[in-house]
Amino acid sequence: MSGRDPEEEARVSTPLELLYDLTFAVAFGTAAEQLAHYLALDHIRTAIIGFLFGAFAICWAWVNYSWFASAYNNDDWITRLLTMVQMIGVIVLALGLQRMFESVDRGGSLQNGVMVGGYVVMRVGMLLLWARAARHDEARRRIAKTYIWAISISQTGWVLLAVAQLPVATSLALATLLLLVELAGPWIAERKKGSGGTPWHPHHIAERYGLLVIITLGEGIVGTVAALNAVVHGPQGWSLNAALVALAGVSLTFALFVLWMSVAGDRDPFHFALLAAAAALLLLSVLLASWGVAMAVCLVVLACAPIVTVVGFETIGYRHLSEVMKRTHAHGISSGRRN
Repeated sequence: MSGRDPEEEARVSTPLELLYDLTFAVAFGTAAEQLAHYLALDHIRTAIIGFLFGAFAICWAWVNYSWFASAYNNDDWITRLLTMVQMIGVIVLALGLQRMFESVDRGGSLQNGVMVGGYVVMRVGMLLLWARAARHDEARRRIAKTYIWAISISQTGWVLLAVAQLPVATSLALATLLLLVELAGPWIAERKKGSGGTPWHPHHIAERYGLLVIITLGEGIVGTVAALNAVVHGPQGWSLNAALVALAGVSLTFALFVLWMSVAGDRDPFHFALLAAAAALLLLSVLLASWGVAMAVCLVVLACAPIVTVVGFETIGYRHLSEVMKRTHAHGISSGRRN
């Protein structure tokens, strides 16, 4: 395990990585189900806090494995076995989400013990992989050992927090500190002097994040089907409302996909105008719901929010993107000459 070549041609996700992602489809679905449940009960605080806490835990687990796999992925029997161990950990994490939501809603102590148990299982596999990298990749041994220490310290903190059974507010405050420790680990490791960082592959990691977005967008389709089942198998059966729910659900998911594929990350005023128009439609859908307008109609208005941004980009905004790319390219060339 000496590290992959960051300049490797045609580097794409491996079947093992795609199999690993399936567990996250389950985890995101569980978190979304709990979010929808508490929103339906009008327990907004529980829904938001629980979902943010759970979504970070899910995403961070994916990030830990995916960046490692971009740099070190032999796809031999040891890597496959330790990946399977981490998949089990993700499933355990998903099983703990409901109890965590319930504890946030009920008050008292934060019940995240099952989630932490899932992380312990995942990180057994992760630590063994980093130990293997430290043994085989002498040039980056210090980086690997830093990851081992960072993961071990932060995981010890999570275990202690789960065992302490502190009130929800106190637990969340301490969890914020532990989140900072989690984020600091890679930042410190990758900046080890003279190491050059782990050999992750730019194209590969970009594709991996794209697949993660596809997984999360897939929950929009799952939610649409669940909503349609409730409508068409109810007293009304197939109706205009059912058709509007189908249209809104698929349109919203598809529009978010196109939006993800096309909006530039610059500070052009035109993009702020598009975002303001989208935000106005989001607000309008909420106001319509508060005024008693049919939920199916509100969903259609909601689905138009990202469409405004997409249409604006396709008609005018792509020119701004081209200009931004030219400026970035020119800046890169000039910086290279100075260096």
